[in-house]
Amino acid sequence: MAGPPSKPKKSLPVTPLNPLKVYLILYNVISALGWGYVLALTLVHIFNLDSNSDALEVKKTATSVLSRFVSSWTSSKVFKSNSLNSQLPSFLQPIYHRTTTTFSRVGSITAFVQSFAILEVAHVLLRWVRSPVQTTAMQVASRLFLVWGIAEQFPEVRSNPLYASMVLAWSTTEIVRYSFYAFNLFGKNPYPLLWLRYTAFFVLYPLGAGSEAFLIYATLPSSSPIPGWQAWLRGMWKPTDYVRGILFLIWWPGLYVMYTYMMSQRRKVIGKAAAKTLKTI
Repeated sequence: MAGPPSKPKKSLPVTPLNPLKVYLILYNVISALGWGYVLALTLVHIFNLDSNSDALEVKKTATSVLSRFVSSWTSSKVFKSNSLNSQLPSFLQPIYHRTTTTFSRVGSITAFVQSFAILEVAHVLLRWVRSPVQTTAMQVASRLFLVWGIAEQFPEVRSNPLYASMVLAWSTTEIVRYSFYAFNLFGKNPYPLLWLRYTAFFVLYPLGAGSEAFLIYATLPSSSPIPGWQAWLRGMWKPTDYVRGILFLIWWPGLYVMYTYMMSQRRKVIGKAAAKTLKTI
């Protein structure tokens, strides 16, 4: 599930630059730029700022770039494009349609940028940063599962408008997060960035995690909404379907835990920052 670690990463002591510190700064800056590119490309596509978006179709995947095979399933239970699109105001219909082709524009770059987050697990294992190994690994794994195990493998997800909302939430969150860490490594802590870091989650967490959960749900067989022994005997639900169904269910308590945790962290961090600001006035 998308989100920051259970404890904010502590910046390195303000000391003269050394190879490790230079590397971590570069990693965070490049990551912020990478997600900035994803966000810009997504907005360009959704609002057709380059006049090329309306000609795109859902056809390109990151695995096709790597010459791999992509499985093909055709059921979709979340956001039927035709029915929902017809109910929207006319000025929103083109925008909605472009959200269903967002994957064609940003799917590959999103997968590759997100895959670099594997390095964060290595950073923790090597004790270059202070974050819980389990939490970091789970967060990275959940993102990789969404881009490689869900979006890359199921065509119905690639044409789902929730893919666009997920990418928008991810990219905005990561731009703020990586920028925050980069400034910390320089011994800086700009209050506007600190405020965004511990405030933007009010909107971005439900948007990102909700999109993730329902994209997982969209991959489940539509022939039997509540799986039972008959569904198993008739081959409606495979073992992997049950795994994704369980993940869909546990996504919501996970969101609640992380959401309430970030609310408590915000009270502590923003409160301390405000008190420190008052002392300097």
